[in-house]
Amino acid sequence: MRILISGAGIAGPALAYWLRQYGNDVTVVEKAPAPRTGGQAIDIRGTAREVAERMGILPEIRANHTGVRGMAYVDSAGRRVVKVPADLLGDSGGIIADIEILRGDLVRILHRAAENVEYGYGDHITALAETPRGVTVAFRNSPARTFDLVVGADGVHSAVRKLAFGPEPEFVTDSGYCYAIFGAELDWELDDWELLYSAPGRRMAMLYPTGRRTARCMFYFTPRPSTGDDRKLIADTFADAGWQVPKLLDAMWSAEDFYLDRPGRVHVERWSRGRTVLLGDSVFGGSVGMGTSMSLVGAYVLAGELAAAGGDYRRAFAAYQREMAGFVAGCQKPMPGGTNGMLPKTRTAIRLRNSVMRLMLATPLRGKMTGGLEETANAIELKDYAALTCAV
Repeated sequence: MRILISGAGIAGPALAYWLRQYGNDVTVVEKAPAPRTGGQAIDIRGTAREVAERMGILPEIRANHTGVRGMAYVDSAGRRVVKVPADLLGDSGGIIADIEILRGDLVRILHRAAENVEYGYGDHITALAETPRGVTVAFRNSPARTFDLVVGADGVHSAVRKLAFGPEPEFVTDSGYCYAIFGAELDWELDDWELLYSAPGRRMAMLYPTGRRTARCMFYFTPRPSTGDDRKLIADTFADAGWQVPKLLDAMWSAEDFYLDRPGRVHVERWSRGRTVLLGDSVFGGSVGMGTSMSLVGAYVLAGELAAAGGDYRRAFAAYQREMAGFVAGCQKPMPGGTNGMLPKTRTAIRLRNSVMRLMLATPLRGKMTGGLEETANAIELKDYAALTCAV
């Protein structure tokens, strides 16, 4: 089959790999001019590790582990008031999993694994027209082409979902916060711990070490009126936050990979329309710590069901959603405390959050702190699609 995938992040290349294993002709189109090398550190949890192992890329993923040993909340003086080691809640159940990799590194690994795939960078889909023989696709910068199937793996703000399913507000619920991320070189040394600093007014700054003096910096905050300048918005919002925030703001102005977004939770009742189907954040975005894992598992299941159905896409799409629905529903459950726990409003609320976390970490209830993430990450069993295909 000739299959077009929109999106060359995590879900798209992972799906391309599996589709090629079953002999399909795969094209991936990506709006960005080149593979995106930035982004945050991402966890690979539970069943997603089995998918990576079946792809043969798990050793390389482990070799590119960031080395971060845990997460700690700090106060304005830099004292670590709450510490959560990566291995405290199981290999997949902690706020940081014991396999964590920079998003750009995983993208590179997936692209190298997916051989004989056509990539079209700096282009995107502008129109879809389904016919009895396929989907005719119009592009921004290249001639129209016809494919048997189209896959929207283009994120929470999916263009494919908008074209084939309807406007974004019908499917995306606002998360209640915004975040900015960028890489920075620092003038002080870091150890192997992710540091989080909460400031009053529902603000949080985060440092994720990528070297002794380099880090991914993130700012989380509840929405403010736009100034038209994203970096100025961050600078104004965090001007009086304290801790190391002034130094991080200085680094932000020269960062080439600065990115600002307002994430949301995605809910789509039916994951396919005709010959078009959704994958990854475009259909189940909005989890905490499970987005990458759902994308890897979803890619495996979607490609496998297409192969097992012998190209009967209607049957395959229905089976794909049936196999994934329970897993996705569990992954999308909010963490205990939700946005209020993540971004407390006052100093008193910050101290209370820290006290509750310390208490839970000292008891057998500590697994509840992340909503039973270890169990959730392993809540789907993979079929052996290669055996099913051979049986057919």
